[in-house]
Amino acid sequence: MSFLMTTLREKKEVDSIIRDTIDKVLVLRFGRSTDSICLHLDDILLSKSVREVSKFATVALVDIDSADTHVYVKYFDITLIPSIVVFFNAHHMKMDSGTADHTKWVGSFQKKQDFIDVVEESGDSIHL
Repeated sequence: MSFLMTTLREKKEVDSIIRDTIDKVLVLRFGRSTDSICLHLDDILLSKSVREVSKFATVALVDIDSADTHVYVKYFDITLIPSIVVFFNAHHMKMDSGTADHTKWVGSFQKKQDFIDVVEESGDSIHL
């Protein structure tokens, strides 16, 4: 499924999507297209959720094996995959995922509503 979604392999592509996504939540999934857990998450993101969140969110994949994106892998301390990092108007959004690390969501979702709830909560926290 990941081949159907925007995949970012260069730092300038990641920079551009972060900078240019205005008035929408930007969800970046860091991972590998060959990892089974990433593929499960991609299935939830693409086939089950992307249409429902498309009015208020943009979803893109970041290939962590690309040498050019390692600056973001290091910056966000992506040690476990898949990891989701959320932005709004080029600002990194913190989230309470039940762990000590509030910079990202680590792991997959069991169902599409779990993902939609996280994206909606990120969007709602902007308007508080």
